[in-house]
Amino acid sequence: QVQLVESGGGSVQVGGSLRLSCAASGRTGTMYRVGYFRQAPGKEREFVASIKWGDGTSYIADSVKDRFTISRDIVKNTVYLEMSRLKPEDTATYQCGARDTSGGNSANARTYGYWGQGTQVTVSS
Repeated sequence: QVQLVESGGGSVQVGGSLRLSCAASGRTGTMYRVGYFRQAPGKEREFVASIKWGDGTSYIADSVKDRFTISRDIVKNTVYLEMSRLKPEDTATYQCGARDTSGGNSANARTYGYWGQGTQVTVSS
């Protein structure tokens, strides 16, 4: 089992920045990939970014790739989502997930077996 604890959400004005953290514990040695997804009220869950735990290869959704980055600290067992130039449409609950397999589409939330509790990001104008 892998446990994920998120932190770093909050309220920010348009153009601001936030850093989300996803701290993993438990059987972290089995983690293959960690991803971030977000869901705004009335909308479907959306893939944001993911990172391969072993070599740090990352994938960023086109909608945010010029503003968001994802990284990991293998010593701290933590993944970071750095968000800059935030827009009102970035307002959502952000949730990190982990998967211990390589198969399937890493942008599909159903391929992730472990989830954090989620953290709210609110961007106001």
